[in-house]
Amino acid sequence: MGMIRRHPALVPLLLLLPGLVWLVSFYLAPNIQMFASSFWSGTLESGFSFSFSNWTNYTDALSKYQQQYARSIQYGFVATLICFAIAFPLAYFIAFKAGRARSVLLFLVVAPFFTSYLLRTIGWRTILGDDSIILGPLKAAGLVDPAARFLDTPFAVIAGIAYNFVPFMILPIYVSLEKIDRRLLEAAQDLYASSWGAFRRVTLPLAMPGIFAGSLLTFIPAIGDFINAELLGNPNTTMVGNVIQRQFLVDRDYPTAAALSFMLMVLILAGVALYGLLLGTEELTSKAI
Repeated sequence: MGMIRRHPALVPLLLLLPGLVWLVSFYLAPNIQMFASSFWSGTLESGFSFSFSNWTNYTDALSKYQQQYARSIQYGFVATLICFAIAFPLAYFIAFKAGRARSVLLFLVVAPFFTSYLLRTIGWRTILGDDSIILGPLKAAGLVDPAARFLDTPFAVIAGIAYNFVPFMILPIYVSLEKIDRRLLEAAQDLYASSWGAFRRVTLPLAMPGIFAGSLLTFIPAIGDFINAELLGNPNTTMVGNVIQRQFLVDRDYPTAAALSFMLMVLILAGVALYGLLLGTEELTSKAI
């Protein structure tokens, strides 16, 4: 305590220390290990050796699994758009129209988190099954072809991803909308702005930090997800997460799995940076403040 009194500048550093230890232990060190593993050669039985000449692990993995990369980006992007289409109206209603029911609606948004992610996805197999409560009545009424199916299709995979990650879109958008000063909307109306004009010029710009955060929280885990493609899809809907999981745990091809993982991380970081540049991170930060 005496040293802290003599050197008060150490206080911020000491407060940062637990976070720095966490980042180094569970983010930086694993990523360094993964990067090093991507330059290994050999097998689990004969042992691995490191050499930068094994950079071909990256080119070989990319050429072999580029279709899975493209599919992951496509599924993640579509699922993010679906989540936004669902989340924004719901978050707007909770923030501006729900009144006393706000707490109940927020609880219902986060209620799925009380159930295992795996169990929720398995539940979708029942919902989207051939004789499910959705498809069964449609077939019985002759509205769809008797051979039609939702399960084991790209639709099922995207629907599962959107369902599992939509709360991550709703909550940030709700927080941004709830923080909006209602006097700004009243001022817009006093200046003869229409409801649409006030929404477009006031509400939507001030909600952009939440939209930005929600999009990242949805898209980033979506493109790396493998559970939905495994349980709701078929071999033609395999995503890069499925490939990484199989390379690590089944084939034990650690160099290829590490190369795929590192390329996925770089792809995500590049996408986040581009997204931030397009929206303007400084403007988003100022609006959030």
